[in-house]
Amino acid sequence: MLSVDHVSVKRGPAVTLNDVCFPLAPGRTLAVIGESGAGKSTLINAILGLVPCSSGQVTWNNAPVRQCRPSLVMQEPRSAFNPRMSLRCSVMEPLKARGAGMDPDRLNRLCIGLEIATDMLDRRPTEVSIGQAQRVGILRALIAAPPLVLFDEPLSALDAVTQKHTARLIAQLQREEGFAALIVTHDLGYAAAFADNIAVLRAGCIEEVTASGAFVEAPQTAYGRTLRDAAFALGALERAA
Repeated sequence: MLSVDHVSVKRGPAVTLNDVCFPLAPGRTLAVIGESGAGKSTLINAILGLVPCSSGQVTWNNAPVRQCRPSLVMQEPRSAFNPRMSLRCSVMEPLKARGAGMDPDRLNRLCIGLEIATDMLDRRPTEVSIGQAQRVGILRALIAAPPLVLFDEPLSALDAVTQKHTARLIAQLQREEGFAALIVTHDLGYAAAFADNIAVLRAGCIEEVTASGAFVEAPQTAYGRTLRDAAFALGALERAA
């Protein structure tokens, strides 16, 4: 269980997160939505321990979250890899950090689930499409079987068809692997279709945490309604079906 408990982050005089609280259980998905500058990336960095919390704490099963070694899927697929390394070497990095070797059966199973040809892993990042690079990024995030995976705008660099397909692959693997998933996204359609709960972040504060279906029907806050109505106007929620 991930517990974000009254977390605040200050950078100089500015408060970028303010008393943020929520739990996230294994096998569940929380989507964090909000406009640019709301503090979504800071939240991910605070969970990963990349920025210090001014107050509060982030734990996994009551222990420091770093002990569960969470994984991150980044927004820009190709920039997430060392351009001088093969994709296979990049996928190996989380295992090397844990002093573990590659389990060929697990690699093959994840490649099948993500529709990755194993020989593609011998290419460099610039030799594959953006969609392929993102699926390899998900493979790297899952290869060491982390209990918690953070997704930072995982679909924004992909075209609409690839977005929906990749989202379904992520959801299927989560059902199989049982990891907790926190997704930071601008795409309310994606959040409504694939997350159990939606958290609305505004100016560093969590305004509401609502079950996805209930949020689409009736957000609890005026700002939540603004985001929901904008998504309807853009057709994002209709496309999520």
